Amino acid sequence: MSAPVSVAGRQIWAAVRAMLVATLALGLLYPLVVTGIAQLVAPGRADGSLVHDGGTVVGSSLIGQSFTGSDGNPLPQYFQPRPSASDYDGKASGGSNLGPNSPELADLIAQRRAEVAAFNGVPPADVPPDAVTASASGLDPGISPAYAAIQVARVAAARHVPPADVSRLVAAATVGRDLGFIGAPYVNAVELNLALDRELP
Repeated sequence: MSAPVSVAGRQIWAAVRAMLVATLALGLLYPLVVTGIAQLVAPGRADGSLVHDGGTVVGSSLIGQSFTGSDGNPLPQYFQPRPSASDYDGKASGGSNLGPNSPELADLIAQRRAEVAAFNGVPPADVPPDAVTASASGLDPGISPAYAAIQVARVAAARHVPPADVSRLVAAATVGRDLGFIGAPYVNAVELNLALDRELP
């Protein structure tokens, strides 16, 4: 009886040692090495692409925010992001799950198009698709250059500045295609609104 017990004991001890080594290597050393490399190569991104205003963290350039007043209405002095099914809540990221044939989605898009057109003083036909449809994550901070363009006059009027000054900040916040050909250009609304407050208060 002692031989089988001895063999089983050695096997258990070997398994425990393997688990401890794997835990140390993969649960501690590997994350520390990857985090260290990330901090060296891209420290801002490694920390979550945080954006600061006067030394205070006010969000992330990767997560959209709503720019509304206490009554829930959009603030005219800010560029408005695309709609969010999760109200830009990172804990509830997701879309509406309404398909392209959904009458509810069609009605929602029509309502949003009318509201965006009225808010920006443009014809409904000039409202781009991203102004009325939410992203799959509900957290997208980017808007199309077309959506930014129809908001320039409103933001300039609300801030009492020339539209050219606002357009300059839009151009600075516009992100081009990855590697010059992947994806579509977009304007980071979070960074743009922070730039507005800094430069055109």
